[in-house]
Amino acid sequence: MARSRSFDEGEVLRAARDQFWSTGYAAARVDDIAAATGLGKGSLYGAFGDKHQLFLRTFDDYCAELIEAVRRALDGPDADAFERLRAHVEAVADATASDLCRRGCLLAKGTAELSEQDPAVAATARRTFAAIEELLTSCIAGAQRAGDIRRDQNPARLAGLLLAVLRGIEALGKGGSSPDSLRAIAETALAVLPRP
Repeated sequence: MARSRSFDEGEVLRAARDQFWSTGYAAARVDDIAAATGLGKGSLYGAFGDKHQLFLRTFDDYCAELIEAVRRALDGPDADAFERLRAHVEAVADATASDLCRRGCLLAKGTAELSEQDPAVAATARRTFAAIEELLTSCIAGAQRAGDIRRDQNPARLAGLLLAVLRGIEALGKGGSSPDSLRAIAETALAVLPRP
């Protein structure tokens, strides 16, 4: 008969994710992950597998949460699509500017560190970027239907540009760019969108 778990799986995964997020994958020692989660190594391995499997679980969960957060920010009626788009771009710049620890984004951190040699991380990153780009495309198309962005522009291309700007803001923030600079980049990206 299997024993029931005596720990909150969500809490353990959040603690492990924070450890990976703070140190990166390679520098995250299993002892440190065990200490952060409050589980012994045996319990950690028994519940989640090895360090790589645990990272993939936390990375996948983080990416799913990120997509859902972007969906909540961008979904809605066409009439306020441009304002939602503006608010999202500004929110990314503000969140990056206020990240005083320069921890950055786990998606960016994990992708940069592991995607070259880890097909699972690369695949999750590709799916996540594609999903975010699709949400941006949909919001831009809504703004076009509402007459707030010119209809003669390809919404998918504009979404790709905004995705690159947003990822760039996060990278620059991690590199220490000033909050004013990050906010100015966001404002400029919004200003260059083709308005009627």
